[in-house]
Amino acid sequence: MRIYFSGISGTGIGPLAELAKDAGEDVVGSDLAPGAISPELEERQIEVHYGEQNGDFLRQKHSEAAIDWFVYTSALPEDHPELLLAQELGIRCSKRDEFLANFVRQRQLKMIAVAGTHGKTTTVAMLIWAMQQLGYAVNYAVGTTLGWAPSAHYISEAEYFVYEADEYDRNFLTYYPDLAVITSVDYDHPDIYPTAENYQAAFRQFESQSKDVVKNTTLDERITLVGELRRQDGSQVLEVLRKLGADEEDAIDAINRFPGAGRRFEEICPGVYSDYGHHPAEIRATVAMAAELKQRDSYAGLAVIYEPHQNTRQHEVYAEYRDAFVDADKVFWLPTYLTRENPALEVLPPEFFIEKLENRTAAEAVVTDEAFAQKLHQLRAEGWLIVLMTAGPADGWLRRVFAS
Repeated sequence: MRIYFSGISGTGIGPLAELAKDAGEDVVGSDLAPGAISPELEERQIEVHYGEQNGDFLRQKHSEAAIDWFVYTSALPEDHPELLLAQELGIRCSKRDEFLANFVRQRQLKMIAVAGTHGKTTTVAMLIWAMQQLGYAVNYAVGTTLGWAPSAHYISEAEYFVYEADEYDRNFLTYYPDLAVITSVDYDHPDIYPTAENYQAAFRQFESQSKDVVKNTTLDERITLVGELRRQDGSQVLEVLRKLGADEEDAIDAINRFPGAGRRFEEICPGVYSDYGHHPAEIRATVAMAAELKQRDSYAGLAVIYEPHQNTRQHEVYAEYRDAFVDADKVFWLPTYLTRENPALEVLPPEFFIEKLENRTAAEAVVTDEAFAQKLHQLRAEGWLIVLMTAGPADGWLRRVFAS
C-alpha cells in the first residue's frame, strides 16, 4: 500500500508513518517545516517534502505511483490544498484514528490504549520501557520523542500494541482496546467538548468499548520516581504489567529505572527542564514534582515559565490557575500560544491570569527575548531550578537559550 502522511514530522502523525514503514508499506509525506520526528523519518529513509503544502508534491507522488491512502492531522483545515486534491483524485482520506484502527485490526494486535487528560504520554513511554526491559516484544506509537527508542515501532512477532489514545477530536472513540488505562479525567478541549459532562461521557464510552480497564490505581510505595504524579503513573504501569503476568519485583525495578520521555519533565541541561503541561491540574502536579526535586537536590529556588496553549481553552480554565503555582518561587508568564482559535473571543493577556494567582507577587509577564534569556542564565548560575511548561514554541526557544 502507498500511503501519504500530511503533517508527517509532528508527534501525532509522524509515529504512524514510522509504523507503516516498519510494516513494509510505501510511505511518503509532507510538512511545512521539519519537526520533532524528522530525524527518525530520515533514518527510516522516508521521503518528505518540507515547505508549502500546495498539492504539487502530492500530485507528483500520485503520478509516479498511485497513492492509496491520504492520512492527515486534525490540525489540517477542511479547505487545505492537499486534502482537497486528495479528495479530487479519489484517494481514500482519513485522520489518524481510522488509519490506526485499521492497522491494528488487520494485524490482529492486542491494543493497550492509554487515555486521560494528563499523564498519558509519560505512562505510555514508561510502559513501553518496562515491557522492553522485561523482554516483551511490543509494538507501539507514542506522541513524543524518546531518547532511548524511536517514537514508534512495529515487528510482526509482537502481539501487543501500546498506544497513546488521545481524546482530542474524539480520536480515542475509534478504538476497542483489549486493555484501557485511564490516567485522569479533567475537563479539557472545549472546542471539541462543549461541557464537562460531554467530556466525561466520552471517557465513559471509551471504557465501555474496552475489554478491561486500569484506573484509580492505589499509589505503590515501592515506586520511587520523583514526584507523586510520576509515582502514580508508575503504579498504573505496574498494574498493567501484573495483568500481563510480569514478575512484580522485576517490574518495579524497571519502572524505577525509567529514563523519561521528550518534553515530559525532560532535563534539557542540568537544572533546566521542559514539560508539556498546559492544563491547570497538570501544572499543579508538575510544579509539586519540581518542588520535590528542588528540595531533594537543594536548589536555591524554583522558577516556573508558563506558556498557555489556546486562548479558547483559557476562557474555560482561567479560574483553575489560582493555586496551581503556589510551590514556585518565581512564575514567568508568557503570552498564549494561539491555535485553532475562536476569533470572537478576546485574547487574554498574561496580566489577566497573574492577578488571579494566590502567589501573584511571585509572578511577572515576560516574552521570549534576549533580556529574559539573560535573566534565566543568571538564575541558573545562582543555583535555581528552572522548569518550562508549554505545548508551544517556547520549548524550542528555551533549548536554544541553553544550547551552549
